[in-house]
Amino acid sequence: MNTPERTLPRHPPMDQFRVSDGELLVGGLKLSRLAARVGQTPFYAYDRRLLDQRVAELRAALPPSLKVHYAMKANPMPAVVGHMAKRVDGIDVASAGELKVALDAGADPREISFAGPGKSRRELQQAVAAGILINIESFREVAELVAIGDATGLGARVAVRVNPDFELKSSGMKMGGGAKQFGVDAERVPELLTEIGRAGLTFEGFHLFAGSQNLKPEAIVDAQSKSFELACRLAAAAPSPVRFLNLGGGFGIPYFPGENRLDLTAIGANLARIVSDAADLMPAAEVVIELGRYLVGEAGIYVARVVDCKVSRGHTFLVTDGGLHHHLSASGNFGQVIRKNYPVAIGNRMATGETQTVSVVGPLCTPLDLLADRMELATAQIGDLVVVFQSGAYGFTASPQAFLGHPACVEVLV
Repeated sequence: MNTPERTLPRHPPMDQFRVSDGELLVGGLKLSRLAARVGQTPFYAYDRRLLDQRVAELRAALPPSLKVHYAMKANPMPAVVGHMAKRVDGIDVASAGELKVALDAGADPREISFAGPGKSRRELQQAVAAGILINIESFREVAELVAIGDATGLGARVAVRVNPDFELKSSGMKMGGGAKQFGVDAERVPELLTEIGRAGLTFEGFHLFAGSQNLKPEAIVDAQSKSFELACRLAAAAPSPVRFLNLGGGFGIPYFPGENRLDLTAIGANLARIVSDAADLMPAAEVVIELGRYLVGEAGIYVARVVDCKVSRGHTFLVTDGGLHHHLSASGNFGQVIRKNYPVAIGNRMATGETQTVSVVGPLCTPLDLLADRMELATAQIGDLVVVFQSGAYGFTASPQAFLGHPACVEVLV
């Protein structure tokens, strides 16, 4: 009796990028020409067309009055931030360093918000001086802002980052619910609001962020609905009407076999309902969602060059000039419990029919330096260009580039 073959899950097609004459196109350029223009490998490349396309798709799926903020921690490259600042409604920063990039990029200070559990006195003073919205995450921050106001005569614009009493189910990284370093526990928020009112700070609203990297619309709908309900309850204790309501994000992108792109249909319908309800319950409030990875992740690739093809006991290794020191996420060492492969291709051999099962490794003296483990790729030669897709977020700045002293990579926006 014949046993039917088991169909293994595959990566979704990386069809956001076009192909011409067997080469990947990035920013309208063939990959080999782009590599020559960059002048080195490895490098990250981000495609302007794909950034614009993602924003347009998002706008079409969501209610028009909903504001979209870019969480620039996903990709703080100054050129990317400058590009996005002209296409979204605001920028969310997580440090004074990011604040400088956002301001230099021309972002409107009135539409910049600052979140982070360990803001220093200096960072808070910079934020107050810039006139941006500060998401308060502890009682200490209230006291710091009062002291800054007394010393400078400048008032602070604040919102409260709430640690909700629920989680974003099925999220890759949970940032709310339970004991967390982020925000103020929901049950203590009324007490904090009293402190804010007593301190004379300018209260503007709430920030709720339950989790990230979620590909299940029903989980995102559930979290956004619960976040809105919680904000409505907390608003009763606020010292002034809510003018800003950030419901967070959590929209994921597919990285691994079996995953598919997020369907925005139900999310858009639910947000339309929330915006409509907010017009009645919080008439002064602007409703905001905060997205990072979803806006930029699929628009970026990481490119490394094959420097050696080695066969060890029957298995082929493509050794490249890039690796975990440039792309920690793709190596599996940035939060994966069980390592899985990002989508990878030989970017200058996209049309070839000849394939081989290989592992793609980097030059580092550690077995952790692995970009693809036993993947079927086009048969490659020394000098070919390995491409890691889904690399527009949490790549360059999320990696230990000084590790083992190898040269840094570069970034380009094309």
